[in-house]
Amino acid sequence: MSNSLRDQLLKAGLVNEKQVKQASKDVRKKEKHNRHGNSAGKDENMRAAEKARAAKVEHDRQLNQERAKEAERKALAAQIKQLIEMNRVAPGDDEIAYRFAHDNKVKTVYVSRAVHQSLVAGRLAIASLESRYEIVPLSVAEKIMQRDTSRIVLLNQPDRAEDLDDEYAEYKVPDDLMW
Repeated sequence: MSNSLRDQLLKAGLVNEKQVKQASKDVRKKEKHNRHGNSAGKDENMRAAEKARAAKVEHDRQLNQERAKEAERKALAAQIKQLIEMNRVAPGDDEIAYRFAHDNKVKTVYVSRAVHQSLVAGRLAIASLESRYEIVPLSVAEKIMQRDTSRIVLLNQPDRAEDLDDEYAEYKVPDDLMW
């Protein structure tokens, strides 16, 4: 039974030698075409590869944008930290409690009388640096606010335009009351 179907058909007389050779030739052509030139399969593979390449490029572009934003955010935080550390004002030794609100909580910083008066007058501001509070001059506070307004915890704005029609205008309330 080692005879192939082709040999069996030839022996039975159902096909002649010419038909066997033609059939073998057609089979070889199909195999060669499938191996080398399946253009429909190539086009489909090329489209799939191009689509995957475009998706990868888009994904890489988004990752690069996120990295750039993160690097920009870190650089801004480093600038703010440097501004605060290089320009901080020493609170002094008098130990006067200056209270202010931050995150719906009352916080306390102990300062000297001169620093207390400057904070009340708006010449100094309080900035948050990591988990602590630092006192900085007004000019530095304005630079910090240009970069990140949430870092300035307290910046008093003195009332420059007083209301003339105010019936209590002659009764001044001091801003430096201790409570």
